[in-house]
Amino acid sequence: MPPLAALNTLLARIPEAPVALLLRVFPALVFWQSGQTKVEGFAIKDSTWFLFEHEYALPLIPSDLAAVLATLAEHLLPALLILGFLTRLSALGLIAMTAVIQIFVYPDAWMTHGLWAAPLLALVARGPGAWSLDHLLHLDGPARARGALTPAG
Repeated sequence: MPPLAALNTLLARIPEAPVALLLRVFPALVFWQSGQTKVEGFAIKDSTWFLFEHEYALPLIPSDLAAVLATLAEHLLPALLILGFLTRLSALGLIAMTAVIQIFVYPDAWMTHGLWAAPLLALVARGPGAWSLDHLLHLDGPARARGALTPAG
């Protein structure tokens, strides 16, 4: 067997469950940390209200509502991702947040936003993996034939 084929065969044996777990955890931590900068205890910081009114101002929704929704989303959706619960929906929510940030707030930060969106898109496309509540509770549907995460993965 040629060396490259042997290497590819070896790499294809990497279990998908830990890979999917890492795809869930690392973007979740980015958003969780961002959410933590917006609160003090259970209250939204004054600086958060200011940023949403002036720097993060969106043309579509009032700044106060945007601050509350973003703060909630940056705490709830990462927690769901780490648990692997409602994974595809949570990943879609974070992709939507990333798109809003890219389009309306920091349009020059496309490389950073791409790094956030890529693992989230992989989760939407491939699912949360076997080490997830979605898998345990049979919420993610049957594994798909085109290399989807399998129960053994």
